[in-house]
Amino acid sequence: MNFTIDRAALLRPLGHVQSVVERRNTIPILANVLLRVRDGKLSLTATDMDMDIVESVECKVVAEGTLTVPAHTLYEIVRKLPDGSELCLESSGEVGRVAVTAGRSNFTLPSLPADEFPSLSGEELQYAFLLSAADARSMIDRTRFAISNEETRYYLNGIFLHATQSNEVSVLRAVATDGHRLARVEIPLPEGASNIPSVIVPRKAVNEIRKLIEETDGEVSVSLSESKMRFALADTVLTTKLIDGTFPDYERVIPTGNDKTLEVNCKTFADAVDRVATISSEKSRSVKLQLEEGSLVLSASSPESGTAREVLDVSYAADPMEIGFNSRYLLDIANQIEGEGAVFALADAASPTIVRDQEDESSLYVLMPMRV
Repeated sequence: MNFTIDRAALLRPLGHVQSVVERRNTIPILANVLLRVRDGKLSLTATDMDMDIVESVECKVVAEGTLTVPAHTLYEIVRKLPDGSELCLESSGEVGRVAVTAGRSNFTLPSLPADEFPSLSGEELQYAFLLSAADARSMIDRTRFAISNEETRYYLNGIFLHATQSNEVSVLRAVATDGHRLARVEIPLPEGASNIPSVIVPRKAVNEIRKLIEETDGEVSVSLSESKMRFALADTVLTTKLIDGTFPDYERVIPTGNDKTLEVNCKTFADAVDRVATISSEKSRSVKLQLEEGSLVLSASSPESGTAREVLDVSYAADPMEIGFNSRYLLDIANQIEGEGAVFALADAASPTIVRDQEDESSLYVLMPMRV
């Protein structure tokens, strides 16, 4: 194999694929990226055995071929080369070695046999539909903050994606929860998605997909089966295994009888929570909300840092009440609200609270209170 490519043209796809590669690997080949040169294009493939990513880019081909090189090492070399560099990569005469040259810089990297490299992305997947990049970004951004990091509850370590009905309208719904908060977002059901199985997309795949769609405004082709899911856009295809588990019945934790309504300017509220939380203890991060007609008092205290209190004018006409929340969770939800106003539907100090964007009915958040 022998090809030449501009540094910038290689850096972008190499950055995408190397982030899939785990830093610690017990299987040496999984630390490598597979490079395949054919028909004027370089294809880069990386995998961690649960997910693989294939990205293509044009290059000047001298000799076609396939080989593997250490992914993170190659990425660091390319990243540190000066802008405008032209990089030449060729398999050297020595078996198991690859030469990388750019101007006066020369590197020799180890190479493992390409036929040892595993592949996830060969099979056809049964269901397929198109999703706009904007919808995909919105669904991920407004739910992934609530994905659980608790490995023992592995079925919560991703976003639950399924087709369902909402007010007699067919929707594609994404849900994530960690037991303390829940995020639910829906969009009109894309054509072809009506019979898809309900699936849990793993956190790592969610984060990699989000990086890929950052730079595109086009459509994302989504295909899936009960065990795998594939996202294709432009010159990139990401295939991931799905979490093999049952997502809990999240509808049961969304309260229906919350009759106290608080309406507040979202930015004003978030800024006030952030200021008051400076005082709350690092462990609990708790903030107390005291509600009276037309007013909200935010307060926090800790033995080490003292006390904080801030008063906001709000729209609230129900009975006075006090309720405590984790300030970090409150801010996570506030950051997802794009409209000016946030609406809280409350019941009492011990029951879950619903938070909505005043201008957007497609998203809903549930937050469990805490004792303060």
